[in-house]
Amino acid sequence: MNVPVLTFFNNKGGVGKTSLIYHLAWMYSMLGKKVLIADLDPQANLTAAFLTEEEIEYLWKEQRPGSTIYRCVEPLAGVGDIVKPELQEIDTDLFLVPGDVKLSGFEDMLSDEWPGSMGDNNLYRPMRILSAFWQVMQMGADERAVDMILVDIGPNLGAINRSVLIATDFVVIPLGADLFSLQGLKHLGPTLRSWKNLWNKRIDNWQNSKESSDQGCFSLPGAKMQPVGYVCQQYSVHLARPVKAYDKWVCQIPQVYRKAVLKKPDPVSIKTEDDPFCLATIRHYRSLIPMGQEYRKPIFKLTPADGAIGAHAGAVRDAENDFRALAEKISGKIQEDFG
Repeated sequence: MNVPVLTFFNNKGGVGKTSLIYHLAWMYSMLGKKVLIADLDPQANLTAAFLTEEEIEYLWKEQRPGSTIYRCVEPLAGVGDIVKPELQEIDTDLFLVPGDVKLSGFEDMLSDEWPGSMGDNNLYRPMRILSAFWQVMQMGADERAVDMILVDIGPNLGAINRSVLIATDFVVIPLGADLFSLQGLKHLGPTLRSWKNLWNKRIDNWQNSKESSDQGCFSLPGAKMQPVGYVCQQYSVHLARPVKAYDKWVCQIPQVYRKAVLKKPDPVSIKTEDDPFCLATIRHYRSLIPMGQEYRKPIFKLTPADGAIGAHAGAVRDAENDFRALAEKISGKIQEDFG
């Protein structure tokens, strides 16, 4: 059975997406789940959170087959095929497919092969290329027998992200409390539906082709793209409430999410804290973030030896409770839809 792929996506950047994935990956491993993290953002910020600059430099300089996501798909540019990923073991139950800035060069190939996948023949190559990310992730998941795959992608609607999303079973949408996140949300829902429909047409075209029967063992992703919910974060908080400047945007999120993502146009009057589609409100944790970056660990693993004393120690406990609750909520929703 294929391992469920959970992608965190908003085409508006700066919403704390990478930090969210980083902490959830650690939390899931603490909860006893085996997790594969795939950094499919050409900026490779998630890789930088898990690995030192020296480790990343070595991976990029050595250019070993399968050492990064780009090195896994690079042979497709010639006469080669997908290479099995060389996973980085971050912890006992935590594995990483490292990102690579060179991945951006794969964008043109994905764009070129998209129309070719609707042709009458010679379909195997375009379908192989378009599903390459899914193939790589499932290879890595199978090697380590992981329970779930968490994916980070960049804030855009380009060909790389389209190929990642067709490989995705579940989508979590991180949001900031601002106009730009709200506008991004309005575009995101229709885009996901369009990509899903277009990929389903390609699946039908493939299954009706002669090549499909000739390539009997060739599996393809189903582009489920099931919205799990949204996460609000990066509020400015005063007395445990968003400051007034952000409140107007927060109040609009439940209705925009329903209309744009779920295609439910009925008006709704509900606060985000009461919205069942709001997975969590993640606080800033301000000074804990740079502290966690300095010691290369999630903020809920900081100790007094790292400087987490006094009020910081309480914030560490709060962060652990927050991320544990979020991880369990996401798992529960995934379990409802994934056999």
